[in-house]
Amino acid sequence: MSNATAPCPRIAILADAADLTRFRPGGGQDLTAMELNASLSGFQAKCDYAPRQAGLDVTLTPNFNAERGPAAQGRTAEIPYMVAVVDNGNHILSRATYTMQVEFPSNVSRTKNEGEELSIRIPGQPQAAAAQKRILLGFVLSPEELALNRQRGPR
Repeated sequence: MSNATAPCPRIAILADAADLTRFRPGGGQDLTAMELNASLSGFQAKCDYAPRQAGLDVTLTPNFNAERGPAAQGRTAEIPYMVAVVDNGNHILSRATYTMQVEFPSNVSRTKNEGEELSIRIPGQPQAAAAQKRILLGFVLSPEELALNRQRGPR
């Protein structure tokens, strides 16, 4: 294939799952009980034609901001997030879950991290795959964390 740039599907961060605020179990939702506050701050993406006309290869690198809360135990956190491919009717075609490891140095409570580079193959004719599919990013949330995000609204 020539040097033509492959089309990219629309990629977005799910508003309801763009933030993760984790509290100490049983501690309520008060600032002193907060263990972790994280947000998906953006992403880099590039698209290529898959080999042997197998579709579209999307390389995605999510960006995170994380803050260690007053109730945090230890200096590391595991932050679960997911990437889903959906069609124009919002039906999930594929979904994968990943874990971001965050380390807070001893004198630092906030950090910016780049997630691992993820590869997603969308089968089919590349132009149609790009036009008819979307990629959504978000944290994997408990029902309580999701309810808090919906109550609080986008930040």
